[in-house]
Amino acid sequence: MKNFVDVDEKLPIMKTIPLSFQHLFAMFGATILVPILLKVDPSIALLMNGVGTLIYILLTKGKIPAYLGSSFAFITPCITIITLSGFAHAQSGFIFFGIFFVIISFIIKAVGIKWIDVLMPPPVMGSVVAVIGLELAPVAAKQAGLSAGANSDPKIIFVSLLTLFIGIFGSVIFRGFFKIIPILTAVVVGYISAFALHMVHYQPIVDASWLQIPKFQLPVFDFKAIVIIAPACIVVLAEHVSHLIVTGNITNRDMIKDPGLDKSLFADGISNIISGFAGSPPNTTYGENIGVMALTKVYSVWVIRGAAILAIIFSCVGKVGAAIRSIPDPVMGGVTLLLYGIIATSGIRMLVESKVDFNKSYNLVLAAVTFSIGVSGASIKLSSDVALSGMALSAVVGMLLSLVFYILGYFGLMNEEYTFKKDE
Repeated sequence: MKNFVDVDEKLPIMKTIPLSFQHLFAMFGATILVPILLKVDPSIALLMNGVGTLIYILLTKGKIPAYLGSSFAFITPCITIITLSGFAHAQSGFIFFGIFFVIISFIIKAVGIKWIDVLMPPPVMGSVVAVIGLELAPVAAKQAGLSAGANSDPKIIFVSLLTLFIGIFGSVIFRGFFKIIPILTAVVVGYISAFALHMVHYQPIVDASWLQIPKFQLPVFDFKAIVIIAPACIVVLAEHVSHLIVTGNITNRDMIKDPGLDKSLFADGISNIISGFAGSPPNTTYGENIGVMALTKVYSVWVIRGAAILAIIFSCVGKVGAAIRSIPDPVMGGVTLLLYGIIATSGIRMLVESKVDFNKSYNLVLAAVTFSIGVSGASIKLSSDVALSGMALSAVVGMLLSLVFYILGYFGLMNEEYTFKKDE
């Protein structure tokens, strides 16, 4: 007896709506966090997440149930660009990211995907993802009032720790529907506690209109921004491939072949080009929503479409946007301490799931150099006002070193057989 809802099944509207809300809530906490950290109106991100998801589903012929949410991989380079020039300059990097995906989709259609493992194998990829989380963790600690020099007001620390603990214990204790939204639950509880302690400025919510048009912003072309953002594009490429494989495993379909990785990347790229011109942070396929499908066994694209439409509707409700913008820093600090830690450990998980053999010296060296470059504070100046550091520098160094090792292995110059996984 079939105990799942298949990709192309269309459920009655009264069943679709609550299932769509479930997907909306699953991605909501993380997807609005990115624009908040980048000081961008969350409403435009919600709008373009919804629009981008609908475009993605259309271009993949309704064969991939994926939701596109705001990507964490771009936070660090974006903060660098915003500090130098402003968000409009970062948008040119987002548009480049979309174009990059479109170009890669054509390359993959022509030659396949083996070259991705050569350029960025698991030891490099896992280390870079870990660096993303560790690089952002001090920002969370400062917001939470837990770092040296931060505001250590007892109220701030109480709210941040309460938010953190709800997120921690909710992730392991909650059941049913709440199991998939521990982050959102933590934010809500933290917000209520902050409100009770008079830490929420609610007048902007009262003053906000019910109906609004999200604030659009045109990009400013900036080659420096493109250079800074480019390394993160490779990280998101590998993330996209892994998400598509996982989604295929959950739904028991080979989505790499049908509709094809090339179509998936093309659709994601087009979505990000449009999003970049609109003034929204870049999108990526969301693991949170993949988790919802695995938990509920509801794989219907129609349900994902419903979540996208709901996101578009909420983006046009002014009071929702004002409420999101009113979330105090201690609440965000508490929840991001957990989220950034999860991002960092996701990198370690990639190393484990890829069965990286650290008895091989080249695997050990690749991971060690990539990791240490990322967290050491090392920086390479490309010009008077552009430098590669952190995740971007570690990704570049890791890719170059991987390419050198591949060439050495190809010509038999390595002192060990050149494979990245134990089972190869």
